[in-house]
Amino acid sequence: MRFELDSDQKDFADALDRLLAGADTATVARAWAAGDHEPGLKLWGRLFDMGVTSLAAEDDGADPVFMTIAFERLGHHAVPGPWVESVAYLGNAGGIWTVAALPHVPYALDADIADQVYAGERRVSEIGELYSSVDRARRLFDVGAPEVAWDTAFDRAVLAVSAQLLGLGERVLADSVAYVKQRRQFGREIGSYQAIKHALADVRIALDFARPLVYGAALGAISPSAAKVAAGDAAYLSSRTGLQVHGAIGYTAELDLSIWITKIRALVSAWGTPAVHRERLLRELG
Repeated sequence: MRFELDSDQKDFADALDRLLAGADTATVARAWAAGDHEPGLKLWGRLFDMGVTSLAAEDDGADPVFMTIAFERLGHHAVPGPWVESVAYLGNAGGIWTVAALPHVPYALDADIADQVYAGERRVSEIGELYSSVDRARRLFDVGAPEVAWDTAFDRAVLAVSAQLLGLGERVLADSVAYVKQRRQFGREIGSYQAIKHALADVRIALDFARPLVYGAALGAISPSAAKVAAGDAAYLSSRTGLQVHGAIGYTAELDLSIWITKIRALVSAWGTPAVHRERLLRELG
């Protein structure tokens, strides 16, 4: 089976790219992390106008492939906010919702700015302590999450996170390739060295293997857990390689690359750790 986007899907992806590329999402993410939500909320509104928030709403004819395309672009541009919680898990097409549900989602993302906050299926009006994340744009709140069953909505959220990771990994790879073509050492572009070429090629291969699993999961042909494991591993490899080729500057918070790298690190374990999804795959294969 071949997983290729049709013309309508490609046009949708291109339109999202144009909108997000012109939105200076790195600045939006930094503002969100600092508690200034206005730029991010304006961007949420623009994406709402494009229909992004309705892609998983059953009443609006949910389309998992278009949802996956949207979440890949959200990852590629590091757009902050509870997109997975509101759109993918809760299927909300209107305002901003968020949720916490044990054991895999212990805290509610961005509960302080959400229109509705859920602890499992129960709506809550009070939020508790704020917890920090390695991704400073992920603001996590204790809302007394109950334990819930793994269901179709959870699988949809896993798929959305997988798509985000795919987009994040692609962005870090693209930025790394651009950097090694500009950075010079000993009179040569560092991208001309075989070791760097091989490291970046390994990332390219990992992302290319993850992509059909992510879109195969969107079509219902592959387990979302397989997509999450593959996309997480590929994105994490991309982040590690990106740090290596950027050298010491890659570790600075001032470099925009840090926004993508820390988001990868956070999402690798979000909505089920790699170990959880590997265990699930083993049970399914058994």
